[in-house]
Amino acid sequence: MSYRRVSAMLVLAVIGASLVEVRPVGQAPPAESPGWATKNLRAGIIGTDTSHVPAFTAAFASHPEWKIKVVAAFKGGSPDLPTSANRLEGFAKTIQDKHGVEIVESIEALLAKVDVVLLESVDGRPHLAQVTPVLKARKPVFVDKPLAASLEDARRILQIAKETGTPLFSSSSSRFHRDVARLRDNAGVGKVTKVQASYTLSPLAFHPDLFFYGIHGVEALYAVMGTGCVAVSRKIEGTTDVSSCKWKDGRVGVYYGLVKSPEKPPMLQVWGDKGTAESSGSDGYDGLVRAIAEFFHTGRPPFDPAQTVEVFEFMTAAQLSKERGGAEVPLAQLR
Repeated sequence: MSYRRVSAMLVLAVIGASLVEVRPVGQAPPAESPGWATKNLRAGIIGTDTSHVPAFTAAFASHPEWKIKVVAAFKGGSPDLPTSANRLEGFAKTIQDKHGVEIVESIEALLAKVDVVLLESVDGRPHLAQVTPVLKARKPVFVDKPLAASLEDARRILQIAKETGTPLFSSSSSRFHRDVARLRDNAGVGKVTKVQASYTLSPLAFHPDLFFYGIHGVEALYAVMGTGCVAVSRKIEGTTDVSSCKWKDGRVGVYYGLVKSPEKPPMLQVWGDKGTAESSGSDGYDGLVRAIAEFFHTGRPPFDPAQTVEVFEFMTAAQLSKERGGAEVPLAQLR
């Protein structure tokens, strides 16, 4: 073999080696994109007044295989709600500094820059006004909890989504707790007779009591029970705040609101004619954010929007029951 040929082969070998990806020892290879992640999507955020904003932005950044990047945000905010006003600037600065997210001056400016939207405003009151231009622009949108500050607004938002044909869903992270599927599909307790969801009850000004934090428990309850609640009654004694409902098939569903209580029951407990089962520990946002990512690509909500409507009917009926001294409130009265 000639000297010139050997030299050429060595040069090609060096070039080839330089093209091989070199990773630090122990570093895992990049995750493969799931089948539903078919193209790169630019995401925008409306409302930077919740910790979900930096958490979700970071989650998308840490999963490049989902092909979603938060590129722009509109601050929004509610000046009359300290929970919103006091956190607005800080979270906006965090995503701008850490992830290079552009802060824009209007929802219209945001829509021109993105393919999909996360409506994160902590206050449910402006959600109808904020989501309407998104729906009219036909941009798939996830609306963080609560979908709205009233049953009427929640219904109107879902109606506009239907009229415009725009994919939309709203959910609490508790619906995607790792144990929900097991307790719903095969709890191992025989015929289910009762399901109780326990969660902190922390009311927010301008919202019915269960809409802000109570919704975590109610969402978990519905994730296991499905629709079918007939009437809600709410009983409050000391640190005990319990809203219960009988389902059409005879099962009983309970939301146990934890109010300054030392008790820490499991988020979900299921009773059946052959035993009991419960959820274990708490979960973060991973399940929810992955569900959002898949939804943005496919346009298919992870559950029937009818559940969202009934969740709001349940919480509204619980508020009315409280105002009526614990009297039972049929959901049919709200329809």
